[in-house]
Amino acid sequence: MNGIRAAAKKGFIEWLAATEADVICLQEVRSEPEQLPAELRDLPGWHAVWAPAATKGRAGVAVLSRQAPERTVIGFGSDEFDNSGRYAEIDLPGLTVASLYLPSGEVGTERQDEKERFMAEFLVHLTELRGRAAADGREVLVCGDWNIAHREADLKNWKANQKSAGFLPEERAWLTRVFDEAGYVDVVRALHPDQDGPYSWWSYRGRAFDNDSGWRIDLIVTSSGISNKCVRAYVERAASHAGRWSDHAPVTAVFDIG
Repeated sequence: MNGIRAAAKKGFIEWLAATEADVICLQEVRSEPEQLPAELRDLPGWHAVWAPAATKGRAGVAVLSRQAPERTVIGFGSDEFDNSGRYAEIDLPGLTVASLYLPSGEVGTERQDEKERFMAEFLVHLTELRGRAAADGREVLVCGDWNIAHREADLKNWKANQKSAGFLPEERAWLTRVFDEAGYVDVVRALHPDQDGPYSWWSYRGRAFDNDSGWRIDLIVTSSGISNKCVRAYVERAASHAGRWSDHAPVTAVFDIG
């Protein structure tokens, strides 16, 4: 999202009041907790974990849960990235939930180098996290802005973006490793294997949203034990361009865990 304070003025507060979600992961919060308006600082019925970036006005993630977390962690043990507002993790009974904001990158710049360093460290964390969780009889759910479209079906104009950050061959290969080597499942794609999209991000430029010329870069990725309990997954796309409160739309997954 384009900052939680901006989104709060465009409909996020109303969406939060209406959602039936048990856990919400936010990215690009772009605020210190003390900068939040009162209606976001005090959320009745929610337990909030905020992970702002050391650089003010940048990045920032959060996890909101109906149930109080048993454990909270900011960052994933990275000297470079733990203060960058890109990862927060909570433990609930039998489940670890994390909010991720992976760097967006830009080909040929330091931003892309940073993204690649993040990806290398984060894959190690994902693998170790799944191993620890399995040993403890826990499942894992990592959701957020992964800033990578994995397949051609995950962005409208894939032919024109083959050399663009977010759809580079090496980025897509890395996400394949998340699934094949680290053992995670993209639950939206698992439920919609043959569908283009559903897209979750549209540029503010031109008529991208009106033409549904989007990218599917906001993923809900889980360990295999809970993935087959996902019974519904969808993007909460705004009815109109004017009704958007971000260039991203919420991605929601429903799990039947009995």
